[in-house]
Amino acid sequence: MHKPIIETERLTFAYHDGNPVLEDVTLSILHNDSVGIIGPNGAGKSTLLMTFNGLLRGAGEVKIDGEPLSKENLREVRRKVGWIAQDSDDQLFMPTLFDDVAFGPLNLGLADDEVRRRADEALALVGLSALANRPPHHLSGGEKKAAAIATVLSMRPAVILMDEPTNNLDHAARRSLIEFLKALPVTKVVASHDLEMILELCRRVVLLEKGRVAADGPARDILGDSALLRAHRLEPPLSIALRR
Repeated sequence: MHKPIIETERLTFAYHDGNPVLEDVTLSILHNDSVGIIGPNGAGKSTLLMTFNGLLRGAGEVKIDGEPLSKENLREVRRKVGWIAQDSDDQLFMPTLFDDVAFGPLNLGLADDEVRRRADEALALVGLSALANRPPHHLSGGEKKAAAIATVLSMRPAVILMDEPTNNLDHAARRSLIEFLKALPVTKVVASHDLEMILELCRRVVLLEKGRVAADGPARDILGDSALLRAHRLEPPLSIALRR
């Protein structure tokens, strides 16, 4: 039986204006699961993801692999729980793609040969080995997204958190990314408005509304409930709607 890798207990978070963005969120995400976080704009999806690896800290508790997240273990948590931002340019800042992918392992203090091994492996996994020496700003949108994933894979995480991973991708790049993510043997937590992608990629869906969990269950059950989705200003994926 799979054990939880991420757990939250009554997690609450507010930005500087004091208005809560998350309220009493209690969740458990299992090892090797794939979970979609959905909801209307302002529901707290991105904020929730950022609490999972300590980018944001609120009230309540977050546990990673059974250990409460704290200042003392933040470095290890961020190695184990990788974050892929909505804008790939936020993660690509070195002179070459190889330098970006090697940056994380280098900062772990690993030996040079191990850094190179990890960077080469991550680039090969996302199909960008041939572009290792290219400046990141010369990459296409799809290549940048794959590159951002490689920067996380080089850390060998147990969990990948993704915020709108298909945003601004053309059809071919989106399809390539979905197929790659489906085959990736790690826990995946994806926040997105792309409900077709969520349906295809995720086993489970958590629906947020105003920072609270409004529904939580198998992806096909949640995404197939048109009344539930429309009550939260969402539309069912077209592939489900067309079957009716």
